[in-house]
Amino acid sequence: MTSLQNQLDEITANTRQLVQAERLAVGERAVAELFASEIEERILPVGALAPEFALEDACGRVVRSTDLLSLGPLVIKFFRGRWCPYCVTELETWRDLYPALRERGALLVAISPQTPRQSDFMVGQHGLPYPVLSDPGCAFAEQFGLAYAVPSYLREYYLSILVNLPFINGDAAWRLPLPATYVTGQDGRIVFAEAHADFRVRPEPAEALAALDRA
Repeated sequence: MTSLQNQLDEITANTRQLVQAERLAVGERAVAELFASEIEERILPVGALAPEFALEDACGRVVRSTDLLSLGPLVIKFFRGRWCPYCVTELETWRDLYPALRERGALLVAISPQTPRQSDFMVGQHGLPYPVLSDPGCAFAEQFGLAYAVPSYLREYYLSILVNLPFINGDAAWRLPLPATYVTGQDGRIVFAEAHADFRVRPEPAEALAALDRA
């Protein structure tokens, strides 16, 4: 099976062939600034207790972390939205690995600032078997140190390629989370934590599954 990062690198290579250099430079600037902010250094670390959540799924039902943890360890995937091909590829990879996750007695949730309606489209389009939850304004992601404001020049670029975050997310905050993977034991203690300022880089699911075996 092709590694997740190889799949993501292929998206990057195709994008660089299709998109003009000056437009690519906008995204590169945003990644560089986010990296320079040292946001990666401030994420909630291994050993910390994960905050509890009560968030709406794609059907508008409230899903609570306490209920999930009563059943087993938990993988928490923060992603930017259904408009991001890197996020879609990653969540499809987890879809295919979901049976292996369940064999370990674990559960998974994917969390983004998009509205439940957007999540509903995503679940149906990509056949996701796990809950896709809405985190309005990245309030929950903020507790993990993952939330940031999209700079004005990047907002203009997103709108030019029809990524209307106020519509997709249902608010005018223009906030996104770093794509991140967390694994917690049933006690809510974090045993794996990884997030990258460069949205094109994601941890291999195998690393999170290995952490589950230690949870």
